[in-house]
Amino acid sequence: MGQSLNETLTLHTTLCRREAGAFVKALQGNEPLVVACTQEQRLFGELAQQSAEAAGRSGWAPIQFVNIRETAGWSREAEQATPKIAALLAAARLPEPEPVPTVSYRSQGRVLIVGPLDQAQQAAELLGPGLDISLFAQGPGEAGGAQQRKYPVLSGRIQHLRGWLGAFELTWQRNNPIDLDLCTRCNACVAACPEQAIGLDYQVDLSRCQSHRTCVKVCGAAGAIDFQRTAEEEVQTFDLVLDLRAEPVLRAHALPQGYFATARQPLPQALLSLREQVGEFEKPRFFTYKQKLCAHSRNEKQGCNACVDVCSAEAISSEKERQQIKVNPHLCVGCGACTTVCPSGALSYAYPKAVEQGLRLKTLLSTYAQAGGTDAVLLLHSQQGGLAMVNELGRAAQLGIAQGLPARVIPHALWHSASAGLDVWLSALAYGASAIWVMCTSEEAPQYLQVLQEQMAQAQALLNGLGFERLEVKLLQVRDAMDLDQALQSGLAARKAMPRAAALPAASFALASEKRTTLNLALNHLMAHAPALKTASAPAGLAIPLPKPGALFGTLAIDTQACTLCMSCVSACPAQALQDNPELPQLRFLEQNCVQCGLCATTCPEKAIALTPRWLAGPQRGQTQVLNQTQPYACIRCSKPFGTLKAIEAMLERLGGHPMFQGDAADRLKMCGDCRVIDIYSSGDEQKIQ
Repeated sequence: MGQSLNETLTLHTTLCRREAGAFVKALQGNEPLVVACTQEQRLFGELAQQSAEAAGRSGWAPIQFVNIRETAGWSREAEQATPKIAALLAAARLPEPEPVPTVSYRSQGRVLIVGPLDQAQQAAELLGPGLDISLFAQGPGEAGGAQQRKYPVLSGRIQHLRGWLGAFELTWQRNNPIDLDLCTRCNACVAACPEQAIGLDYQVDLSRCQSHRTCVKVCGAAGAIDFQRTAEEEVQTFDLVLDLRAEPVLRAHALPQGYFATARQPLPQALLSLREQVGEFEKPRFFTYKQKLCAHSRNEKQGCNACVDVCSAEAISSEKERQQIKVNPHLCVGCGACTTVCPSGALSYAYPKAVEQGLRLKTLLSTYAQAGGTDAVLLLHSQQGGLAMVNELGRAAQLGIAQGLPARVIPHALWHSASAGLDVWLSALAYGASAIWVMCTSEEAPQYLQVLQEQMAQAQALLNGLGFERLEVKLLQVRDAMDLDQALQSGLAARKAMPRAAALPAASFALASEKRTTLNLALNHLMAHAPALKTASAPAGLAIPLPKPGALFGTLAIDTQACTLCMSCVSACPAQALQDNPELPQLRFLEQNCVQCGLCATTCPEKAIALTPRWLAGPQRGQTQVLNQTQPYACIRCSKPFGTLKAIEAMLERLGGHPMFQGDAADRLKMCGDCRVIDIYSSGDEQKIQ
C-alpha cells in the first residue's frame, strides 16, 4: 500500500485515544496529515489546537480524516480490501475544494409558530427566552389559549408564506370579527354565545354564528368585536417559522432553511434546530449559471424546462420576459439535480467544481488499479443519509449480521446523490471503473429518482451500443443497511454472470468546467476502444438510438415538403446546431451541438421538425450536413434572389384571393424590398396621401 501511495507508512493498531501521542508527534512536520479513522476526529482536532498553541503557532498543516474501518476493514472481504484502502487514503490527501462564492443569512430570532393555539403556546414555552416569538392561531386546539397574554397572537387566512432564514414574509387576511389586539380574554363572549361559535382562540366560527350579536353586547367597552369590519390584508416578516400543522403551509420536498415542520421531524428535534438558527450564517453557492448557454426559451417560446421541473426546493423559476431561468441561491439546497438534467451545461455544479470532482475520481480509481485492484465498482452516495447507511453497514458486518462493503466497491460521497450525472458517470468509467452504482435512500425526492433513472437509461444505451457489455450504470434504492447489503451482493452476483472482456484503458483527460466538453471527451475515449466499432461489419457512422426522456444528444427529422426554409428555427437554436447558408437557401445542421431542447420544433410555424434522440459514433457528428434546401426566388424586376421558391409560392397561394393583392399589387409580392418601393412610387395608378 505504501508503494501505491509513494510513501512509507507507519502501522497503528489502535489509532484512538491510546495512540494520541503518535498523532501529536506526526503533527510536527509541515506536510498535510491524513488520519485513517474518524471516530476520534473531535479529540484529535482539540489535540492539534492545543499542540499548536503550546508551540506558539496558529495551527499545523491541514489534517484530513478518512474512514477506512466501516468502508473497508469491517467487511467479510477485509483481507482483499488493500487496494480500496489505498485508494481512499490517496483521495483523502487531496486538498479541500477551492472556496466558492457564498450565500449569507442573518437571523435575529423573530419566530413565527403556526398551529393550534394551545400547541403553539406550549412550543413557545419550550423554546424559552431569548427569541421574539409570535403565534399564528389555527383554531384553539384542545385547551385553547392561556389567559395570560405572553406572545402576540395573529389569526386569519394565510395567503402566502415565502422566503428563507432571516427573510420569511407572511401575508394573511384578518377576516374575523374579533380583533385579537383589543381582546382582553375575559371570556364573556365565549360564555354568552348561544351557538358556541367562539372558541378559546377568541375567534368567531362564522359557519356556526346565527347573528344574535350577544357577543357584541357583552364585549362592552373593550369593543373588540365588530361584524362590520372590512377584511384587511397584512404582511409581516420573520426570521424563523415553526409549523405545527399536519399539513404545513410549505409543501416543497426540500424546505427552505429556517422553516421547520413537525410533519417532517419530531417537535423536540425541530425546537433544538430552531434555537441554533440565530445569528449570521453562510453556505456555498452551489451552482453557476451561464445564460448564453441556456436552452429554456427563445422568442417567447419555451424549450427545455428540465431544471424547473426537477427542483425539489422550488428555487428555480422561469423568467419569460427575460427568456431565461432564475435560480434563488437562498432557496437552493445544493442537490445538483438541475445540473444533472441540464442538457447544455448552462447550469453547472460549483461545490466541488467539475475539475476537482474529476481529480478525486481519477485518484481513487488510478490508485486502486496501481495497488492491484480490478473490476472497481464506484458507489456514489450522499454525505448525509447515504454516508450514515454505509457506516451502519460496516458496523453490522463487524457484528457478523451483514457482509459489509465488498472489497471492490469503492464508496464516494457526494453532497447529494443527484449532483452527478452522465458526464461524471461516463468519465469515471473512462478512468477505470467497471460499474457506477448510485445509492438513493428515503431522503431523495421522487423526481430525483426519475431523472436519475432517465439519465442512467441514456448511459446504458450508449454503453450497450458501443459494445461494452460489462460496463454499467445502476440505481440502488435502499431503505436501510441490510437492504444495502443485499443490493450490493445481488449486484455483484449479477456481474459475475456478465461476459468477461478486456479492461478498458484508463483515460488521461480531466473533467472540464463545460459539461458538453466533458461528455465529448469521455465518449471519444469510449469510442476509441469500443468493441462495436472494431468489428469488420461496423458501419462508418454507427447511430445509437437513445431513450427520449432525458436525451442530451440527437438529430432532427425535417419534413422537407412542409418546410419553407423560413429559418425561424435557426434564430431559435441556442446551441448553434441549426445554421443557415448566406449564399444559398439551405438549412444546415451540426449534430454535435444539438442539445435536444426542442426550441426549433416549438418555433417552426409549419411544424416540420421532429427530434430524434441518438448518438452518432463517427466523424459525421462533427460535420455540417444539409437538412433541406431549395431554389432561390429571383426578383421579377432586378433578378436579385431575395427568398426561396417554396416560401414565395406559399405566400402567393395564401394571399392570392385577398382583394389587396390583385393586379400590380400581386406582382409586387414577387419583388425584392428595394424594387417593391420603387414600383409603388413610380406607378401612376397609386393614390398618395399628402
